[in-house]
Amino acid sequence: MTDFFDILANPAFWVAVLRIATPLILGTLGVLLCERAGVLNLGIEGIMVAGAFTGWLAVYAGAPLWLGVAAAAATGALLGLLHAFLTVGMALSQHVSGLGITLLATALSSYGYRVSFPKVNTPPTITPFAEMQWLGLPVLSQQTALTLFALLAVPVVGYILYRTPLGLAVRMVGENPQAAEGQGVSVAAVRTGAIVAGSALMGVAGSFLTLSAFNAFFFNMVNGRGWICVALVVFASWRPGKALLGALLFAFFDALQLRLQQSGGSVLPYQLYLMLPYVLSIVALVLVARKASYPQALMKPYRKGER
Repeated sequence: MTDFFDILANPAFWVAVLRIATPLILGTLGVLLCERAGVLNLGIEGIMVAGAFTGWLAVYAGAPLWLGVAAAAATGALLGLLHAFLTVGMALSQHVSGLGITLLATALSSYGYRVSFPKVNTPPTITPFAEMQWLGLPVLSQQTALTLFALLAVPVVGYILYRTPLGLAVRMVGENPQAAEGQGVSVAAVRTGAIVAGSALMGVAGSFLTLSAFNAFFFNMVNGRGWICVALVVFASWRPGKALLGALLFAFFDALQLRLQQSGGSVLPYQLYLMLPYVLSIVALVLVARKASYPQALMKPYRKGER
């Protein structure tokens, strides 16, 4: 118990929590935008891998860091456009399309890496984003600009969804596309735009791993974070503020298990500590999801003129 409170009292622990939460915040916001418009995007895992790779490769080739982030966002947007074409334009299964995009994006990233570095055993490195020492606050001063971007994205997405006509249109096509069409809203255009924007955020989430958290690209670095984001959207009841809370909660458990391993790994098997964030997140998800109000048109294809 003493070790537990010592961990919580250490500022380095909260620095780690915020750092771990950053890609989850961005990815969860991306999934939330897609699902608010009525489209499930299971391509997030592959989009994050592709974003991590293209952002890192652009910087390795000599581009500025922010241009690398833009490259990652553009990669995510292109994959999102493909998902929109398959699910909105052709009304195909959102599950199959999303999983297909995950496989495609992951395979293309692997192929691109092998072609770019055919004889390299150790991943080449870049100079990542530096810590923002100018902020002055103990926890934030050890974060990078992408973490600040993620935190600012939460109120921005919330404002757009709940305070603008565009956000109203997104929520309408996710709840009742027939009514949205009756008001002159193009369901296809709004859904496509939401998927592209959400997928761009997923790409940026992936770029955080290579441009901020680490300084190289290696396989399996996303490590299931995309699937966690899908679950966090349900936990958040499709609200940006709760999405931030969910990402921080998972990151808290993850950072805690890392430190518990260091302090008590000789007593309990390390697998139990690895399970901790997932088990506690599942418990929290079950408790919250039963009362969650999901978009009524989620995963339901829509063709113009149909009733």
